[in-house]
Amino acid sequence: MKINKILVIRFRRVGDSVLSIAICSNLRKSFPNAQIDYVLDENIASLYENHPDIDNVITFNNEENDNFWEYILKVHKLVKNTKYDVIIDTRSTIKTLFFSLFSLSTSYRIGSKKKYNYLLHNFRIDNHKDKSIDMVQHNLMLLKPLERETNIQYCSDFKLYVSDQEKFKFKTYMQKSGIDFNRSVVIVTVTARLAYKVWNKERMKELLRRMIEKYAVQIIFNFAGSEEEFAVNIHLEMNKDKNIFTNIKADSLRGLCALISNCDFFFGNEGGPRHIAQALELPSYAIYPPNISKCIWLPNEGERYAGISPDDRYSQEEQSGMDYLQRFNLITVDQVWNELDVMLAKFLKK
Repeated sequence: MKINKILVIRFRRVGDSVLSIAICSNLRKSFPNAQIDYVLDENIASLYENHPDIDNVITFNNEENDNFWEYILKVHKLVKNTKYDVIIDTRSTIKTLFFSLFSLSTSYRIGSKKKYNYLLHNFRIDNHKDKSIDMVQHNLMLLKPLERETNIQYCSDFKLYVSDQEKFKFKTYMQKSGIDFNRSVVIVTVTARLAYKVWNKERMKELLRRMIEKYAVQIIFNFAGSEEEFAVNIHLEMNKDKNIFTNIKADSLRGLCALISNCDFFFGNEGGPRHIAQALELPSYAIYPPNISKCIWLPNEGERYAGISPDDRYSQEEQSGMDYLQRFNLITVDQVWNELDVMLAKFLKK
């Protein structure tokens, strides 16, 4: 059959949506003439402005997500008006099943294998069974049914794009705020949206000191909303080190992309900003807390994109009996530095 229109359903948070963009990119390569639409929460949609692998970003705001009837009516109108040939439901929740319920004539209704979706998804992929592959590979498994239509061109890259104008505008702002682009700039997430993902503060400060002492880097703290107080306090505790900047702020996700694209390296706690950094091809090193699998959440791990997890050096048996904090504290300053130092020497300005 000729595939003209494809809908990819993602919703939710920054990191999940960034990793899922690989689906759209592989679809673009495999069906270059098809219309590809991407469903997201409104607050993260700006990340995908002018993305070459997406024709339409379809957004749902908080009111539409929270009001059942508004949500149902919008889903119904969308799929009835567009008549998609393929629906790829990356979430496969009870709520996202309505896209397929109103599209029973759609030839490919693809989702992850769940107990409750066998009537509505005619292709159910068991893509979460193998814990040894990363989230991008999990997502790309949803394209398997389409192999009967064409030769799917699989690639695990996921990319975001910043225009030269956006990058230049933010660079000018950074210069006015004190950044010297003759020296290396490192963006650091000392905090995180979820408190349990934040590594030991004293250990983080020691790593920052070593980075500044050896490489004379300029460090920009990235934070949002309630994270600001924590980040600013770390700066105060480090005697307002002149090499650390808390005055440079991205007021939007587009701004964050522009900020990251003007930096030389990313370091810090695992989260959405790290995924954005990798999507912008910025070398990065992240700290993964217990229960957040580095194997799953660090696609394309290698010399350019790396990280550390308690599981790297300690088996589950060795960690049994430890509480969460004890497991997190298995990651030491020296362990991080021994790996981070190698990357900084390779990727920072000489």
